[in-house]
Amino acid sequence: MNDALIKNEVEINFMRTSGKLLAQVFKMLDSYICEGLTTMEIDTQVEAYIVDVLNARPASKGQYGYKYSLNSSVNEVVCHGVPSYTYKLKSTDIINIDITLEKNGFISDSSKMYVMSTASPAAKRLVKTTYEAMWQGIKSVKPKARLGDIGHAIQKHAESAGYSVVREYCGHGIGREMHEDPQVLHYGNPASGMTLEAGMTFTIEPMINQGGRQIKTKKDGWTVITRDKKLSAQWEHTVLVTQTGYEVLTLREEEVAV
Repeated sequence: MNDALIKNEVEINFMRTSGKLLAQVFKMLDSYICEGLTTMEIDTQVEAYIVDVLNARPASKGQYGYKYSLNSSVNEVVCHGVPSYTYKLKSTDIINIDITLEKNGFISDSSKMYVMSTASPAAKRLVKTTYEAMWQGIKSVKPKARLGDIGHAIQKHAESAGYSVVREYCGHGIGREMHEDPQVLHYGNPASGMTLEAGMTFTIEPMINQGGRQIKTKKDGWTVITRDKKLSAQWEHTVLVTQTGYEVLTLREEEVAV
């Protein structure tokens, strides 16, 4: 085992702080996001809240040359949607807001789907199933489990509902850096891959497509969409492997009962 993958208690507490702050950002967004907003307005609001209210840093801004504080992925956008001054949320939209936050040198990463007022039943079902698939993965986390157990649980739940799992993007270790080892695939075989140990921290963030799993990147070099233009959904949490199971470091208030 690479010792760098294992966080000590001091580092874990810093990760907890970062995760709790990020959960507060989404709580703020719950009463902010609405039809008619541009995705750039959401980005501006989030950056101001992280910097001015939480005294933290939006970790995505400047990472790999990215200029914004979040990804805003609407409808057929799988991930890495770039905030826009021109796109206004419609009543039929679903949108994923993906945010990273750094505090005291440690980064948390989470995303949430927002469903607008007249989104279709099919869109709502995709969003709900994707959320359930993420939790199936999370609930597989415990010492001596394997990374393949996580991917298998997600893939089984998504595909049994008739959806496909994006394979080009995955979860990742996280801590002092946004992307650390290991890679956490959202598909795979049980009892395969790295063995989990207490103190590991990583994201679980399945991207589930309504149609085929094939994707393509738009000319902006960032925005990834479904090749068949059907809907895609994603949820994400940062997770700690504990001595007995897991702790979701970015858990939001409304999820306590999950």
